[in-house]
Amino acid sequence: MAGSRLWQHGAMGDATLGAAYERCRRLQRRHDPTFYWATRRLPCEVRPAVHAVYGYVRFADEIVDGRRRLPDPAGRRAALDAWHGALHDGLAGGRPAHPVVAALIDAGRRHDLPLGELDVYMRSMRTDCGPVRMQTRAQLDEYMDGSAGAVGRIMAPLLGAPRGQHAAVGNLGVAFQLTNFIRDVREDWALDRVYLPGLGEDVLARRRATSAFRARIAAEVARARALFASSLQVTEAVGPAFRPGMRLAAAVYGAVLDRVERLGFDVLRGRAALAPWEVAAATVRALRA
Repeated sequence: MAGSRLWQHGAMGDATLGAAYERCRRLQRRHDPTFYWATRRLPCEVRPAVHAVYGYVRFADEIVDGRRRLPDPAGRRAALDAWHGALHDGLAGGRPAHPVVAALIDAGRRHDLPLGELDVYMRSMRTDCGPVRMQTRAQLDEYMDGSAGAVGRIMAPLLGAPRGQHAAVGNLGVAFQLTNFIRDVREDWALDRVYLPGLGEDVLARRRATSAFRARIAAEVARARALFASSLQVTEAVGPAFRPGMRLAAAVYGAVLDRVERLGFDVLRGRAALAPWEVAAATVRALRA
């Protein structure tokens, strides 16, 4: 509540805008409690902005994957376009009709957020409206740059990263997402989505990993590790308050890659989820770092 009250009774004195931030806060708490409690550890002056960024992308995600999503891809794309258009109208000087959009625009102005990155983000969300088949690594990279890299670059100013490190924060987001795609191959196939190129739909349908399949997963694991390694300097570049959380996230995702390796890169056998003790071990490693 403190973050919301800050905006309601601060210099702006706009209770309507304060209520908009509060709606974003509640959205994050309901849909992603882990991220919400991580956000609560951030300095109070940036929490409302993080809630607002989350709220906007959460609405887009609900349009694509929510329980009440429209049944046809064309309808989902049209709804995404309308949501994107509401942001553009507000940025152009119109009065935002939706409180989440109002909160995001205000956060963008207060913190100099690069909200133009949401154009790239929406491009990737439109891809998810229908069956997904990534044919090349270039296609996958373009998708991840939009869905994860763009959000990372928007968040970079809120994390206290210097401007020269904003791209590196985006690359760290890509590393997280690539790890998710490696872990969730089986679940994504059930949603008619193949994000990692070269896996072979016949292999996915039979759920029996071949040597070629394992080799492709191994290559993506190596690439994810390289992305994490190249983004190590980001942790030291952000504000001190943000470093423990970033170290913890990197440690947990690294443990996911370790588990995939222990499975012999056979992510069709079962989801490479971490056992509680593995999460605890990753936490200890992060704290020691």
